[in-house]
Amino acid sequence: MKLISLFQKVDIAEKIKEAPDSGYQIGVVIGSFIPFLVLGGLALWMYLRAKKRAKNGN
Repeated sequence: MKLISLFQKVDIAEKIKEAPDSGYQIGVVIGSFIPFLVLGGLALWMYLRAKKRAKNGN
């Protein structure tokens, strides 16, 4: 069941249009950016780790 929920399409524009107030809209926007920030942070961590390893000659 959890795997299916990962592949469902989420229409952000429709959610914002049906939002009860502006606080909900802000939450939807922030929630849509969180996965990209996590992936970017993970990529940066992996890059810095590889750079450090190459610098040490391992």
